[in-house]
Amino acid sequence: MDLDNEDQDVEDTNEELEALKEEALLLVDKVIKGATDTVRDLKKKEDAAAAKYKIPNIQWMECRDFTVGKGLLQIEEYMRTWELHESWLHWINYLSEEELEYSTRYHYRVRWSIPTCRKPIPRATACVFFILEISKVRPDTLPIEVYFVVETNKLIHRPGESRFKEKWLKDVIESKTCLMEMINF
Repeated sequence: MDLDNEDQDVEDTNEELEALKEEALLLVDKVIKGATDTVRDLKKKEDAAAAKYKIPNIQWMECRDFTVGKGLLQIEEYMRTWELHESWLHWINYLSEEELEYSTRYHYRVRWSIPTCRKPIPRATACVFFILEISKVRPDTLPIEVYFVVETNKLIHRPGESRFKEKWLKDVIESKTCLMEMINF
């Protein structure tokens, strides 16, 4: 009689385990489906946002057409694609030429500020440094390589790959202004 009870207990336990297993599988399936749906929805939103915010760029000149002056004009043309408030003013300077083994780099600096009637000479400026690279080994019919870096940042941006943000300039100016207020002359 005890053996029959033990066998029945084992059968009941096995049935409970099977039921629990089925319930767990249903729960796992629901969680995976929910996660998949969430990822799919996020991807759709991300794609819609990317379509809405196209990263602007210009047609950069070919290497054979490059001159320091044309480089300056191209930088000006590219910066016009940036979404900045009209109060921002800038001044661009050619800095130097750097000869490398396989290319020549031309360095430019663009100083940004927001002068006002009350303060026509701003307390601080923010610089964006451009590098225009002319390859010595690639065909001269290919466009020049262009990179830019915002002052105090290490991240190298490429036109058409990263969207310029006005906040970057504001952050540089704000940090310089805070630093100047902390220093007693």
